[in-house]
Amino acid sequence: MIGLIGRKKGMSQIFIKNGELVPVTLIEAGPCPIIQVKDEKTDHYKAIQVGFGKRRRINKPLKGHLKKAKVDSVARIFEFRVEEVDEFKAGKKLDVSMFKVGEKVAVTGWTKGRGFSGGMKRWGWHGGPASHGSMAHRRIGSSGPGSSPGRIWKNKTMPGRYGNERVMVKNLEIIQIDKEKNLLYIKGAVPGARNGYLIISKGK
Repeated sequence: MIGLIGRKKGMSQIFIKNGELVPVTLIEAGPCPIIQVKDEKTDHYKAIQVGFGKRRRINKPLKGHLKKAKVDSVARIFEFRVEEVDEFKAGKKLDVSMFKVGEKVAVTGWTKGRGFSGGMKRWGWHGGPASHGSMAHRRIGSSGPGSSPGRIWKNKTMPGRYGNERVMVKNLEIIQIDKEKNLLYIKGAVPGARNGYLIISKGK
């Protein structure tokens, strides 16, 4: 489904018509130039490739790819699958005018990366005894039987990296649209940190 690439600006709260105070997420969405239109003849599927933002330096392959659509620079590139590609042309810009107030959208983001973390933080382990005599307050402890089967069971929760996962939240309502500043006010919270990139999709 068609959509826009955006950046999470932060959260706020606004009053709606019935006087209710609603929490909203501010998203800077677009404008997103269409970089490439893909069809079944050349790419074996139908999609449009769009960009967002600016980057100070880009490499030569990307520069040549953007030159075809007469785009100087982009910070991020994503694709949207579409049913028909005839209405889209390379170089055309998509903006927040494609959305309407009250419309339901799906927002895809990347959760905050937590790095390497212990089992108590990553999986919610209860931990060892908290008394003074204990030598293992937050340690892993026994991880599996020793003699049989002599290995750690598959899917055993262990310390390691977590976070930075792609998450989609569906049926989020657009409360307000600021076309001059390219801002979408979406009800509720969305995944990711402030200034993180988001994908706002229609019709999901």
